[in-house]
Amino acid sequence: MTSPELTKAARESFPIDGPGVPPPGAAVPTGPEPRREATPSRFRADVAGLRAVAVGLVLLYHAGLSSLPGGFVGVDVFFVISGFLITGQLVTEIERTGRVSLIGFYARRAKRILPAATVVLAATAVAVRLFVPRGDWQVIGGDIAAAAIYVVNWRFADRAVDYLAADNAVTSPVQHFWSLAVEEQFYLLWPLLIVLAIVAARKLRRGNVRPVLWIGLAVLAVPSFVWSIVETANSPARAFFVSTTRLWELAIGAAVALLAVRAARMPRTVAVVLGWLGLAAIVAAALLVTAKTEWPGYAAALPTLGAAAVIAAGAAAGSRGPVVVLGTLPFRWIGDLSYSLYLWHWPMLVVAEAYWGDLTLTRGLLVALASVVPAWLTFRLVENPLRYSRKISTSPRLALSLGGNFTLAGICAGLALLLTGAWAAAATTNRTAYAPGAALLSTAPGTAPIGPVPERFDVITPDPLQIRQGFMDVPDTNRDKCFQQVDGAEVLSCTYGNPNGATTVALVGDSKMDQWLPAFQVLAAQNDWKIVIAAKASCPFTSAPAIRADDPSKPYTDCIEWNRSLLRKLVDLRPDYVVTSQGASRAFDASGKEASVEAMVAGVRSSWKALDAVGSKVIVLANNPGPGAAVPCADKNRKRLSACAFDRKRHDQDPAYRMQRQAVAGAPKVKMVDLFDAICPTDKCPVVFGNVLIYRGGSHIGAAYVKTTAPHLARALSDVGVPVVFAPKK
Repeated sequence: MTSPELTKAARESFPIDGPGVPPPGAAVPTGPEPRREATPSRFRADVAGLRAVAVGLVLLYHAGLSSLPGGFVGVDVFFVISGFLITGQLVTEIERTGRVSLIGFYARRAKRILPAATVVLAATAVAVRLFVPRGDWQVIGGDIAAAAIYVVNWRFADRAVDYLAADNAVTSPVQHFWSLAVEEQFYLLWPLLIVLAIVAARKLRRGNVRPVLWIGLAVLAVPSFVWSIVETANSPARAFFVSTTRLWELAIGAAVALLAVRAARMPRTVAVVLGWLGLAAIVAAALLVTAKTEWPGYAAALPTLGAAAVIAAGAAAGSRGPVVVLGTLPFRWIGDLSYSLYLWHWPMLVVAEAYWGDLTLTRGLLVALASVVPAWLTFRLVENPLRYSRKISTSPRLALSLGGNFTLAGICAGLALLLTGAWAAAATTNRTAYAPGAALLSTAPGTAPIGPVPERFDVITPDPLQIRQGFMDVPDTNRDKCFQQVDGAEVLSCTYGNPNGATTVALVGDSKMDQWLPAFQVLAAQNDWKIVIAAKASCPFTSAPAIRADDPSKPYTDCIEWNRSLLRKLVDLRPDYVVTSQGASRAFDASGKEASVEAMVAGVRSSWKALDAVGSKVIVLANNPGPGAAVPCADKNRKRLSACAFDRKRHDQDPAYRMQRQAVAGAPKVKMVDLFDAICPTDKCPVVFGNVLIYRGGSHIGAAYVKTTAPHLARALSDVGVPVVFAPKK
């Protein structure tokens, strides 16, 4: 999902954990859960206030406050806090009893985390059913079910790097649960390592288990930090979500817990300076980090170490440290509310945006502020009553049963929404209708536009709802696994038509070339053609260094290598015709530092010249512009499709199309064909025509509509000297 930058929806969460002050009259847990007195020595007001800073940064960022471009660093602050608090509890239990009760630990986690989370998941499912277009129900339902079992971060990671799914990516109202999933995955692993450390300490006859714990922590943190740097450089969209790139952040909090006794003895002056510098580092990260920053990687060390410094210095710094601000009543109140507030704010923002459209800053802030109401109710009526219940606190079995039942309820809420969406999609698959698409149009040039945009069709093929529910409407290269994804330099190719055909036509380029395969397949069947196609996601066919779509400041190394290999294969193949198209307009120059249209023009001409030298004729197929959110719009406006139309001028203004024209103008032997009139046959450009949905997502034309453009493609190729016939089926 992945756009060139990680969007807000991809940077929105943090885990929230740790003890607060029990409410008056609450039962103090006994048994497996260590007794926690609500005393100044136990309660860390600075930590409670630090939670308020983290949740405040994220809420303001999500509300759209542009002056906090790095507000998402609150997630990193909370990873540190969570690692510190939980490890502190576990170490205290070890030193008090000499052991760790895993059942007791997970029972405490179950009653602390699951009830409030499930309430929000269930409420989100209802809100999505009421206010979000039905095309999103199935995907969001799956997200809710995955969030309920805390594996949703891996689901989002896979979606973030799925090139085909990115076109119709949904802003999930539970996307913030990815960080809770990371936290819970950490807590499946870390307590087990602690148990092994206890066993190892006994084997070594060491009375102090802390040195062995340091080894376990290093085993967890060091590989995670290294992998975070590597994965962030290679696939930042995936690195953002997966737990393997985040464990080191929780481990830093755990390290602070292990150092707590020594940290409390540091000189007060040093502690004061360290604490304020740590708070300044968090604020600086929120102000200086942007969505373009590769994250997490080494950059996440700034807010992470800043949070660690605030916590480590707190005890020694005393009233001269950050606690003078963080320990005030407003910060402590927000800190206590932070878990519920975090859970509620993001679904409310997403549902509000689905209902009202893009939120202004004012409306975003109001929605974020309104989330305080359900957060407070959840805190008072769900969190605290269950968290401080004497009966539940003294019975790990009851706590685990409670957590299991809440988890089951969350799964059911997600599955109910998923099935509702699936039934709605299934209802559209049984509809059949005449679907001529572009075949309705005359192939004579210059006949468009022909009139106003059609307002409605009784049946649309494929139905927009099907596209949104996962029917991709893509060429056969996807099924045959010969469309190379973003990662990978191997030249994958497929052959269609007659393998021994008299004429060989090679289709090369990115997905904007791949989309035209269905029309070429129709012509191949009638003209004894051999079609060889090799296409790679976001990779234009050029000898110039291509640009990474997810980071325009870096060269697309896999694409560069792919192009070199592809050109060698084409020279060896010597096809009669090479047809190419692309969505990119710029490339790097030879230095690899400056990107320009001129560099791309020189690069494509160089590749064309190499093909001309072996007798292949090059044809450039004009790029088509993007229609915006065509599929969701068509699903929402079935009776007023003109609301989804866009201006024809967008074609002439398209950067890739303008680059193609410039490049062809300086290459006399290269011909250009433009099928835009077959895509936009009316006064404004529709998203549905002839009962067929034109687009499948982004600027990509769906396979069903492309197939109907075969007569127009035949006419265009004939006009540039390609011997081709087309006979419509009767």
